Amino acid sequence: MGNAQFLTGQLQKYFGFSSFKGDQERVIQSLMDGNDTFVLMPTGGGKSLCYQLPALLLDGTAIIISPLIALMKNQVDSIRSFGTDDGLAHFLNSSLSKAAIQQVKSAVLEGKTKLLYVAPESLTKQDNIDFLKKIKISFYAVDEAHCISEWGHDYRPEYRRIKPIAADIGKAPVMALTATATAKVQHDIQKNLGMLDAEVFKSSFNRSNLYYEIRPKVKATAEIIKYISSQQGKSGIIYCLSRKKVELLAENLQVNGIKALPYHAGMDAATRSKHQDMFLREDVDVIVATIAFGMGIDKPDVRYVIHYDIPKSLEGYYQETGRAGRDGGEGQCLTFYSYKDIQKLEKFMQGKPVAEQEIGTQLLLDTVSYAESSVCRRKILLYYFGEKYEQENCGACDNCLHPKEKIEAKNEVVLALNAILAVNQKYKMEHITNILIGNRNAAIKSFRHDTLELFGKGSEHDSHYWHAIYRQAMIAGFINQDIENSGLLKLKKKGRDFLEKPESFMMVKNHDYAAAEAEASSAPSGGGTGDPQLFAMLKDLRKKVAKRKELPPFVVFQDPSLSDMSIQYPITIQELQHIQGVGQGKAIRYGKEFVELIKQYVNENEIERAQDIVVKSVAQKSKNKVNIIQSIDRKVSLDIIAESLGLGFEDLLSELEAIVNSGTKINIDYHINEAVDEDTQDDIFEYFKDESETGDLDEAIKELGEDEYSVQDIRMVRVKFLSELGN
Repeated sequence: MGNAQFLTGQLQKYFGFSSFKGDQERVIQSLMDGNDTFVLMPTGGGKSLCYQLPALLLDGTAIIISPLIALMKNQVDSIRSFGTDDGLAHFLNSSLSKAAIQQVKSAVLEGKTKLLYVAPESLTKQDNIDFLKKIKISFYAVDEAHCISEWGHDYRPEYRRIKPIAADIGKAPVMALTATATAKVQHDIQKNLGMLDAEVFKSSFNRSNLYYEIRPKVKATAEIIKYISSQQGKSGIIYCLSRKKVELLAENLQVNGIKALPYHAGMDAATRSKHQDMFLREDVDVIVATIAFGMGIDKPDVRYVIHYDIPKSLEGYYQETGRAGRDGGEGQCLTFYSYKDIQKLEKFMQGKPVAEQEIGTQLLLDTVSYAESSVCRRKILLYYFGEKYEQENCGACDNCLHPKEKIEAKNEVVLALNAILAVNQKYKMEHITNILIGNRNAAIKSFRHDTLELFGKGSEHDSHYWHAIYRQAMIAGFINQDIENSGLLKLKKKGRDFLEKPESFMMVKNHDYAAAEAEASSAPSGGGTGDPQLFAMLKDLRKKVAKRKELPPFVVFQDPSLSDMSIQYPITIQELQHIQGVGQGKAIRYGKEFVELIKQYVNENEIERAQDIVVKSVAQKSKNKVNIIQSIDRKVSLDIIAESLGLGFEDLLSELEAIVNSGTKINIDYHINEAVDEDTQDDIFEYFKDESETGDLDEAIKELGEDEYSVQDIRMVRVKFLSELGN
């Protein structure tokens, strides 16, 4: 049993494939021969088959330890589809009722079950251990084995208990499988599972069909909506770090006509399962998820993976981007990056054990250097996993398609390497960088490194520059980052040779995403990177319209609305209604001249409107709008409306302001006449009509005086004024 011809015949019989992929055949043969086997195979390489086929062929039941309930269901359904008997595969996890667990156990004891999927938490329960002792086990397969390592991107403490529990149940060969592991993680896995002598099979990490791009995180939601709208009918996954962001982004996509659903651990299991199935069945195109989604999800034609937030580690990034293009077809991987997100992640780590913080910080630094580097992204990723990518230009990442300026950095590399030697190769990149730039922090002073001859010798450059030097020197093979020792920098032979005989070293300048964000935030007063010429023209038009209608300009459209028009270029009344602060009423009342001006401007300047779509934003409190308007129509007191909606009075006023700003007319005279005397009303109304140029509330409070007029009264009369004259 076990010759190549036999295995190929069985592959054809059970799975309908005529040949194996990559290392699959050798991996299966190793396990069939009774060896412990370690499999490192990137997503899409066919890991599952490595344990599915031998499980069907060997005597007994294979125990497949898998971390995700959703994945188990998916795998079991898949295996059952290859045979006629549903008893062929089962799973044991917390989603099953007691009766269902009993049914599974009965089927296993009858000897029909070849694959039994078990969650690591279920494996630790004594009644399950006692049950498994009763059956013949063909082998143990530990899927997503990187969960064993604290250096892995999805560490789970219960994974570290697998070895003693398996030994208690009964000895059998062990197969560990993962799609992503650095040398450090691989060693952790083998050591923890007691399989240091295992046969090791490593496939290349290069996914040549994937395109990698990092973009500055500026108006990311709008960018994502425009991108997805250009990918009609294609499946995609968007990853966010928080559940709240998942919900909000999914809602934004839905409002813009994109078939999207949220997925995160805070939702109930039935909803999560339903959303996953709808994605697999293509009832929806996009899943917006936390990293709880997608591990092992067998959807081969995911065409894009977008990271709204950058992951905590490069392993996480590789694993998640790897869910694109598993069928070998197109796979676009877009990531929105802001250093502020990294700072948030660093804050989350505070309060955790020191060792965990150190590991987390090191992983984050690797992620930052990947994001900010202008070197080929594929080269950096593969280097991280211990693989050398020889090509100069991969042709499938943003850095290779749009190469950045290179500068001669021979002298700086010499200085950087000498700094490592000056501290006897016993410090991390961050510390050595602080020596070079002359940062006399507590650590530098305590080790007296401010007395070194090299201290401050690189102060004409900032820390980002020196980090880039060290990263590129690593890729060039000059230095090594000793992961076993918290990332200490050590010189390799090639680095020592360079010091003896320095040669030209062309360094690629890093991206400056912080500058891109700053530039974007200093846009026209409404925010956004609008077209300044059009913005000025729209302001002039607003002035003319306001003069003709004898109104202050802000009543026609406020500055944020003009700014948004200068970004979106709406050319119809319909499109104008999607602009920030413009509702149907306002668009119909004032919009004609504005869209005509924009249309003419677009034609004359041959402007290509982005995908000819306008991104609609989700008003945070829009759910209250209908209730508020209906209550006002019935002349319900504003205090009672606020109370019934669970809002403070100030919040209700904010809602009313949003309603009238977008062009909807409301009449709150019945409340104002009760609450504010007639003279006060007239004074405030006249101020907004004759004196205020912008309609700004803070300005109004300052001019009218808080001692004479309450802020509440000013706000209510301003709502009345905008509604009567503007809408």
